[in-house]
Amino acid sequence: MDPLTALTSLDGRYHKATEELQDIFSEYGLIKRRVFVEIQWFKFLADELNLFELDSAGIEAVDQIYHDFNFADAQRVKKIEATTNHDVKAVEYFLKEKFKGLQLDALQEWIHFSCTSADINNTSYSLMIRDGKMCIAQLAQDVLARCEELARAYKSVPMMSRTHGQPATPTTVGKEFVNFAWRIRTELEHMTTLQVAAKINGATGSFNAHHFAFPDIDWIQASETFLSQSLKVQPLLYTTQINPNHYIAELLHIMIRLSSTLIDLDRDLWGYISLGYFRQKLKAGEVGSSTMPHKVNPIDFENSEGNLGVAIALMEHLSVKLLNSRFQRDLTDSTVMRNLGAVFGYVLLGLKSVQKGLGKIDIDEVRIAADLDTNWELLAEPVQTVMRVYGEANPYEKLKDLTRGAKITPEQLSAFIDGLESVPDAVKQRMKSLTPAKYIGVAEKLVERYFKQRTS
Repeated sequence: MDPLTALTSLDGRYHKATEELQDIFSEYGLIKRRVFVEIQWFKFLADELNLFELDSAGIEAVDQIYHDFNFADAQRVKKIEATTNHDVKAVEYFLKEKFKGLQLDALQEWIHFSCTSADINNTSYSLMIRDGKMCIAQLAQDVLARCEELARAYKSVPMMSRTHGQPATPTTVGKEFVNFAWRIRTELEHMTTLQVAAKINGATGSFNAHHFAFPDIDWIQASETFLSQSLKVQPLLYTTQINPNHYIAELLHIMIRLSSTLIDLDRDLWGYISLGYFRQKLKAGEVGSSTMPHKVNPIDFENSEGNLGVAIALMEHLSVKLLNSRFQRDLTDSTVMRNLGAVFGYVLLGLKSVQKGLGKIDIDEVRIAADLDTNWELLAEPVQTVMRVYGEANPYEKLKDLTRGAKITPEQLSAFIDGLESVPDAVKQRMKSLTPAKYIGVAEKLVERYFKQRTS
């Protein structure tokens, strides 16, 4: 497929940016994992349950089917599907063809033994999601590391805050980055500890065919063993024909929160660039505007925000829809699940864009300091707070009259402090020595505490 004729931007404009997901969430990736699960189940029936004999040479031969699986094999499966009109049955027939070539014809009917297609699909998707989750987690870790790097570097750089877009109590640049680092780390921890879950228990979840054929086997235990040991996923026992998908919903909700946090970061950095607090490193040959040569647009943060917004919309639908199925199953989950690649793709794009943007910003300490120095009214908060402590009459109202909606000078504030009647002279001197740049509370200590807790 030529990217110029692709229906979606993930396979078109952004096909190179999403390459690492193509072998995971593509049709090829799904088919390959179906082959893997079928082979693992076949071997389990022989090795663990002793339902038939399979020597070491046979095990090696069937393993090789998966290890050698390639694009031509996937095309063969699709050709079979054109006749069967059933994707999982096509994989079964493909494996039977392979078995004939390996002189394992006598064992071919053990392929797909007692399985419903949902057994193979849900396990295959669990393996895809596990791999996709690792890709997203690694990129999120890279973004986290950059936020932490900036938090350390700028922990002591005072910066004027903005609440409702208006000048507000100062913070430090590092403290604002550590806020985002903590939020990203929290979701990353949830993501990495979340267990991927799967089921393999037959047509409606009660091992009916398994038990009828071999009533002496503990199929509940067998299922748990196969899922946990052969596939390395968390076993599910209480299901209908399909996986109830709670783990997918939980993962998507984690990724929604992560994506929303990153959008918050995108918007803040966009704003700080607009204010001149950050500069963007120039790249030779790049153009910011088709008509305005001076422009260096914050396009990385804008691209991140846009793609993460699309991802959130998809994830919100999937996280609810995949929990629902009529009676023991309907087919709506099947077509919806095929959009998981798009979900992970848009999140991937968002992460890569914000990562790129974070790598291109430089702080402008002169511009940040200038904003603080022209907003002495920010000190109305500490002054009126101290006035309250020492019983000065109407402290809030007096500062409101002096500062609300107005710019004041250091001299005006100093004169106001001199006129206080109840505040001791020593405290007045301390108040007069305060500047907006010094009024940062314990912002630096909070940054230090974050890193201390992170390593403990």
